[in-house]
Amino acid sequence: MIAVRMFLIMTVITGILYPLLITGVVQLTFPEKANGSLVIVNNKTVGSRLIGQSFDTAIYFSSRPSAVSYNPLPSGGSNYGLTNVTLKKLVEERKQKFLTFNQIASKTVIPSEMLFASASGLDPHISPEAAFLQVDRVAKSRHFSFNQKQKLRQLIVKLSESPQYLCLGEERVNVLLLNLETDTIK
Repeated sequence: MIAVRMFLIMTVITGILYPLLITGVVQLTFPEKANGSLVIVNNKTVGSRLIGQSFDTAIYFSSRPSAVSYNPLPSGGSNYGLTNVTLKKLVEERKQKFLTFNQIASKTVIPSEMLFASASGLDPHISPEAAFLQVDRVAKSRHFSFNQKQKLRQLIVKLSESPQYLCLGEERVNVLLLNLETDTIK
């Protein structure tokens, strides 16, 4: 009987009280992060700063490929090894698609994040170099003037994030935030 009481007490403490306490503290101290770093435009949630999205239209910058179609529930990569024939085929297909979609020369070096899916399949960032390779396509499809095209380039520089803690990762641009800012260029 003592074991049952102890089980019920610990269930209430660790299963109800502790989670409520931690949730309350985090909601008070870091509400944006506690709620998933959601991006809200005109009172409508358009995404999260932490989860990538697919942008297949020419008027937006493209995200890196995702092995899970940006679905956060089964997040993960393909787990293909570097010598896997399927991975080599996928990389070549992605390369051709990127070159064709952006109408750039076949000898152009494409940043690796545009060819390989991230380990989580959810990465919302690309390198500034990958974004700059897409500027001409985005500007052309939006019928931007030369000045508007320059504003696109400035946006990439403005939205570029340094490596975390100055040493983790690489310089990157959040594609969702870049696309939202692109919509504001007049």
